Amino acid sequence: MLDRSGWESQLLETGFLGIFLCPLWTLSRLPRHTPPSSIVIWGFRWLIFRIMLGAGLIKIRGDRCWRDLTCMDYHYETQPVPNPIAYFMHRSPWWFHQFETLVNHFIELVVPFFLFLGRRMCIVHGLLQILFQVLLIISGNLSFLNWLTMVPSIACFDDISLGFLFSSRRGGVKERVAQMQLEGAAGEQLPLRYGCYVRKVVNISFGLLIAYLSIPVVLNLLNSRQVMNTSFNPLRIVNTYGAFGSITKERTEVILQGTSSLDPNDPAAVWEEYDFKCKPGDLKRRPCFITPYHYRLDWLMWFAAFQTYEQNEWIIHLAGKLLAQEEETLSLMATNPFAGRAPPRWIRGEHFKYKYSQPGGKHASEGRWWIRKRIGPYFPPVNLQGLKKFYEDRNWPYPV
Repeated sequence: MLDRSGWESQLLETGFLGIFLCPLWTLSRLPRHTPPSSIVIWGFRWLIFRIMLGAGLIKIRGDRCWRDLTCMDYHYETQPVPNPIAYFMHRSPWWFHQFETLVNHFIELVVPFFLFLGRRMCIVHGLLQILFQVLLIISGNLSFLNWLTMVPSIACFDDISLGFLFSSRRGGVKERVAQMQLEGAAGEQLPLRYGCYVRKVVNISFGLLIAYLSIPVVLNLLNSRQVMNTSFNPLRIVNTYGAFGSITKERTEVILQGTSSLDPNDPAAVWEEYDFKCKPGDLKRRPCFITPYHYRLDWLMWFAAFQTYEQNEWIIHLAGKLLAQEEETLSLMATNPFAGRAPPRWIRGEHFKYKYSQPGGKHASEGRWWIRKRIGPYFPPVNLQGLKKFYEDRNWPYPV
């Protein structure tokens, strides 16, 4: 997942910046001698700039539907883990989907430059980016990504713009900040302590490090063969980001099925389905809301569905653990059709095409959120004994 989504890299970089935001030796809410460094504040702004511009450029350079303004015709149905709002948003008129795509391009390709146009435009940038992330949270289950992206956007606001969040009571933080600003305007300066000089050296060194590590990131942004969610240094503290450079036009799902039949090829064999906690499976189950939580297995199943099992050998590993009815693995599933019974003898993967039902239509009136059509087998029936060599060749512990 690290290489596919970049969320862990973004979390790591955000946390790294946070180390330098607050003074080390005081827990004061308003340390007079060590205010937040402007270098660190700009470090956060540089992060949100790269996140958004990288996402915008990878779209323009990637899937043609972003240039044709048609990507949103598919996104709500084919995104990794849809939620109930996406079900209805998918049925919006074509002109609304085109408007959404234009807004996306504006937010990701134009708004980031507001950071360099003065205080007011910087605040406008912060407001627009946070609002954009809220809309993404409402319309999809993208884990903690959108919540995390709001964090560097907060650096776009100064003390005045955030003053409404604090109490106006006498002696409170708001009054003390105002007093410090008045003293600064009058030219009064507190004598610097030894620790302040140390922190200045650390902050300058920090800024130089960020600038140096940003060189390959900037070159990547300028490159027509831009890569996304990549680190150019082993510490992963200055990275390149991007999302949805390509959009799948059809939704396919891998459905895992088990049977107790001795012969998996017996036409009379009864195959029972495993349901995952959030990804589409049961046609009558309402899409879930999980943000900011993340069901990683469900997300990986989305990747596997438009690839092959040879490209995703872990899915055979999963099948073996389900054959052994390992409790830890079953805890990742919503249902176990063999609960309270003997484990299945065989498990197979079936490939289906999924589409939203039409709100108010025949299938929806029957309680179905989804319509599906079988494509064919995803991987053939496997049993535990037959997987033994497969596990041994990969040095995987054999499930018992």
